[in-house]
Amino acid sequence: MEWLFKLLFEEGVAHSILLLSLCIGLGHYLGKLKIANISLGITWILFVGIIFSHFGLTIHHDVLHFVKEFGLILFVYSIGLQVGPGFFASFKSGGVKLNILALSIVLLGVLTTFVIHLISGEDIVTMSGVLAGATTNTPSLGAAQQTYSDTIGGQNTSIALGYAVAYPLGVVGVIIVMLLLKKIFKIDLREEESKIQQHQAPQTLRLNIVVENQCVVGKKLSEVVENFKSTLVVSRVKHSDGMVEIATDDTILQAGDILRLVTTQDNEKAIVMLLGKEHDLPSKEWETPTHDLVSRKVVVTKPELNGKTIGSLNIRALYGVNITRINRSGVELIADRSVTLQIGDRVTLVGSLEKIEKVTEMLGNSLKRLEIPNLIPIFIGVVLGIVLGSIPIAIPGLPQSVKLGLAGGPLIIAILMGKFGPHYKIVTFTTTSANMMIREIGISLFLAAVGLSAGQEFISSIVNGGYMWLLYGLIITVVPTLLVGIFARVKYKMDYFTIIGLLSGSTTNPPALAFANSQSQYSTPSVVYATVYPLTMFLRVLTIQLLLIIGLS
Repeated sequence: MEWLFKLLFEEGVAHSILLLSLCIGLGHYLGKLKIANISLGITWILFVGIIFSHFGLTIHHDVLHFVKEFGLILFVYSIGLQVGPGFFASFKSGGVKLNILALSIVLLGVLTTFVIHLISGEDIVTMSGVLAGATTNTPSLGAAQQTYSDTIGGQNTSIALGYAVAYPLGVVGVIIVMLLLKKIFKIDLREEESKIQQHQAPQTLRLNIVVENQCVVGKKLSEVVENFKSTLVVSRVKHSDGMVEIATDDTILQAGDILRLVTTQDNEKAIVMLLGKEHDLPSKEWETPTHDLVSRKVVVTKPELNGKTIGSLNIRALYGVNITRINRSGVELIADRSVTLQIGDRVTLVGSLEKIEKVTEMLGNSLKRLEIPNLIPIFIGVVLGIVLGSIPIAIPGLPQSVKLGLAGGPLIIAILMGKFGPHYKIVTFTTTSANMMIREIGISLFLAAVGLSAGQEFISSIVNGGYMWLLYGLIITVVPTLLVGIFARVKYKMDYFTIIGLLSGSTTNPPALAFANSQSQYSTPSVVYATVYPLTMFLRVLTIQLLLIIGLS
């Protein structure tokens, strides 16, 4: 059995891979456990690593350092690619207010941490780890460790220890605040859902409208459509004689024509008032012996189309085919001429079968091509992120420059790449499953490396006063979120589901988001979470560095 002892306790490639794999495998298995319907998820990887390290099962520190940083980069970069397309758009629909509230939670958390440091005399280095754990923010843990290394040199395990001790109550603390807010304001969930229903974003509608208004009879379709500020796409026209044809800009409207169109819910009344009335025409009525029009969904897979607008392709004029809708990552968009296509978009085409086949060939529709990973944008983006994260940023009054680091730099580049990449013909598309795989591998490697490097001092730290970190972490979690939650309700009259989504996102807390989603049938908590998550992630990485630099100076 000497070979087994060497494999477990003597450093080597096989030994390192074995321990990392065991940590990750056992951590994911334990992550399925739930207590009071709450799970710590993959954070169990951290605790498994601590246990292994406590009993002498560890890896060479240089290997751990590489695994930790590389895993963190993969994690934040995959997040940035996913949220990038929707990050800037979110500011157009209340996102500024939500992000200001999230900023308040971040700053209050840092302030609370510093006050505890002054009152208790607890080392600021340890408190930075407690802050990262209390806000369940793994990238800020990496930023704190890197800042300490750049400032002092070497590593300080108390950062990871503080994180590990504070993390569990960081998860539970946000959920406690949600329940407290529900109790304080006597929240009725059904009443809150009715508020959401009144303020829901306009939904995509497919309507059949009979032309009756004499004011539009005889006019071109393009002249009528331009009266609507909201997007409107007319795909087919059924004339009074039963003839069905593709709608074009030059289509002349006649009394009795039935228009098949796609628009937004808030546009419905205006369309009906201008054109005539709605008609409950069954879909099969559009299929008549006098025409061969069909509807088909096609996937954009040709790289040369990435970043091009629908209008620039001139599909209606060249092929006699209409694009009516676009499904992008589960979100349905109306196919306005100004919409920019991206690889992976599923477009709905309406036209004759022969012409649709030609457009299908032009768009690609090769699902096999989507399965091929686009690794160049990922690794070029990582390179740019590391360069950006390494640039020192001088802040007046501070003795040392601040860096975005290996978490902040790649995150910002990934957000920019996800948003603007298609405009510059950069294919950033990855399937949801591929993105999730990169993200899970990255965070799993990071947590395993952190746990394996911190476990040797974990028990002794708890016994020698570390139990107070639990209390400190709970205060850091509860005080900022509760104050901002009350303020959002009293000042802005925000509905309960928006508030709990805000609290989950501002603490980057997936278990809290899962609890928030269980409270409502609507996706409001998830939408708000995604709105504040990118900026919150960036601020967590930046502010923890400022805290350490100020505390160590």
